[in-house]
Amino acid sequence: MFSHIMVGADSIDVSKTFYDSTLDVLGVKPGRIDDKGRVFYVTQTGIFAISKPIDGKPASCANGATIGFAAETPELVDAWHAAGIANGGSTCEDPPGIRQGSFGQLYLAYLRDPAGNKLCAMHRIPA
Repeated sequence: MFSHIMVGADSIDVSKTFYDSTLDVLGVKPGRIDDKGRVFYVTQTGIFAISKPIDGKPASCANGATIGFAAETPELVDAWHAAGIANGGSTCEDPPGIRQGSFGQLYLAYLRDPAGNKLCAMHRIPA
């Protein structure tokens, strides 16, 4: 359904450090910067990108939006959260842990990246 997700950031270097660290925990290689200064994380399941807003205005996060990253284990969710906190992110919502969702039990952790974008790492717990 999705080809890519791109978020805005005022400091590409700060955001790249944050995402290189958090996505590394999930097995994603460091982002590559293109000739326009955008950062791309390319995987077999999609592309995540960071860019300064093309209209020249400050980046802002989308109110009500969350970008979710899949994790293979609850331990990787915890490591993702710790890497985010250590690299300029801030925790939001409840602490990492199990939540009962309409699709069963999920192990979740939430962060805001340095630009304020809301992120989630999620592991689906087998029934």
